[in-house]
Amino acid sequence: MLYPVIWWVGASLKKTEELSLPTIWPKTPMWENYSKGWHFSSEYTFAHFFGNSLLMEVGNVFGGVLTAAIVAYGFGRLSFKLRGFWFSILLLTMMLPGQVTIVPQYILFNKLGFVDSYVPLVLPHFFGGGAFFIFLLVQFIRGIPRDLDEAAKIDGASVYGIFLRIIFPLIKPALMTVAIFTFIWSWDDFFAQVLYISSVEKFTVGLALRMFIDQFDIQWGQLLAMSLLSVLPSMLIFLFAQKHFVEGIATTGLKG
Repeated sequence: MLYPVIWWVGASLKKTEELSLPTIWPKTPMWENYSKGWHFSSEYTFAHFFGNSLLMEVGNVFGGVLTAAIVAYGFGRLSFKLRGFWFSILLLTMMLPGQVTIVPQYILFNKLGFVDSYVPLVLPHFFGGGAFFIFLLVQFIRGIPRDLDEAAKIDGASVYGIFLRIIFPLIKPALMTVAIFTFIWSWDDFFAQVLYISSVEKFTVGLALRMFIDQFDIQWGQLLAMSLLSVLPSMLIFLFAQKHFVEGIATTGLKG
C-alpha cells in the first residue's frame, strides 16, 4: 500500500527521462523540481493557488459544520409535523449519484451568474452540509440524554439556549469528524472545480496541477512534486485531528 507513495516521492526528484527506469530513488535528486514547480507560472506561484483553495475550504468547513449541526438538532430533538417523512427524504438524497444533480445545479448557478466563482462550491455547504453529515450528527445527538434538556428548560433555557449550551458542546467530537471529511472531500473535488472555475487567477490547487498537463513539454518531475505538496494539507489535518476524529466515530453524547 505504501509502495506507490514511496515511488511518488522518489519520482518527484527525478528527471523526466529517468521516470521509466525501475528504480525508486534517483541517482542525483532534482530538488529544483520543487522550486521550479512552485514558480512554474510567470504570473502566479503555487502559493496563490494554495491560498485560493484554503480560502474556499474555510467557507466550506464553517458552513458545513454550522448548518449540519443546526439541521441535525432539529431532527434529533425537536418535534414537528412529518419529521419522520422529511428525515426519510433526506436519507433518500444520499442514494442520488452526483451525476444526476450536477446538471440542474449547473443550470441554476449559471442563471444566477455564479459560474466562474467560488459560490457554487461553497454555497451548498451552507444548506445542511450534506445528508451524510446530518445523519451522523442526528445519531450522535440521539445518544445524549434528554434529561439534560429538561434540566436546562427548568433553568429557563430556550430551544436555542439548549442547542448552544448543551447540545453543541457535547457534539464537538462529531463536529470535528464532519469538519475533517468536509475539508478532505471538497479539497479533492476536482470535477466541481473544473466545472465552475475558468479564470486562472481563481484556480485551486487541483486546477493548477492540470496546467502542467496543458503544456506542450510536460515536466513530470515538477508535476509530481507539486501534486505531492497538494496532499499535505489533508494529511496534516487528519494527523493532528486524529484524536477528535476517532472520538467522533467511537463515542456517544454521554461523554463530555
